[in-house]
Amino acid sequence: MVDVVTRPPGAGPAGARTISTTQVQLARHVVNDIAVHQAVGVIYGMAGLGKTFAVRTTVAALPPVGKRKVPVCAISFPSRPTMRLVADLLLQELSGHQPSRNNNRFTLTGALVKELARQPRLLVVDEAQRLSEECIDLLRYLHDHDETRFGLLYVGGNGCWEVLKSQPMLRSRIWRRQEFTALPPDEVPTVMRGYHPMYADADDDLLSYVDERFAHGIWRNWALFSSTAALLAQRTGRTRIDMEIVNNTFALHGGDDG
Repeated sequence: MVDVVTRPPGAGPAGARTISTTQVQLARHVVNDIAVHQAVGVIYGMAGLGKTFAVRTTVAALPPVGKRKVPVCAISFPSRPTMRLVADLLLQELSGHQPSRNNNRFTLTGALVKELARQPRLLVVDEAQRLSEECIDLLRYLHDHDETRFGLLYVGGNGCWEVLKSQPMLRSRIWRRQEFTALPPDEVPTVMRGYHPMYADADDDLLSYVDERFAHGIWRNWALFSSTAALLAQRTGRTRIDMEIVNNTFALHGGDDG
């Protein structure tokens, strides 16, 4: 019998819980502040730490400002886009219409100013490390414009903060800044016991072993490991993780990283 996978491995196994770590709680404050005050912020860190997940869940639960919810536009761009492509794709996302291919960057920018002046909103730019300094400066121009009304949140991996901090004109506009880091080793056992029932009775040494040899405090690694471990546990009629399941999970992932 072939197991039917109903969710991507990177999402973790069925039964996985959302853990409100200190970093997730801080991200909620960052997102809320940027949305309410129409300011500029950045959440950054290496891949797999849960930045995008934390932002998405927070955005989905944003409280109303006054009597209305803040409209949110979340967008990511292809690697190293031109300024015109950024303007084009952003205008499409905001307006729901594809601009004329004959429009140049300046025409598109003017249209963006009008669109971003219509109502307060939050603009979330994911994978912001893909943007060049020039493209980020275009977003700065849009945010600085007297007529526009929106919060601007960059979410990015390696290189995102480096671009922003290298230019005083960009760095000086950042009101909220948060760096996501790997889970500290001493917190891993407690956090993972809360993450999934199969870890509930696991001792510290076993969970620390998995983290040291494979996951390294990175949420995506733990999600991938847990998806495989849960399948192996299901196939062998177990509900708890043990060293045999750990070693077989390592083998299916090409060995541990230690």
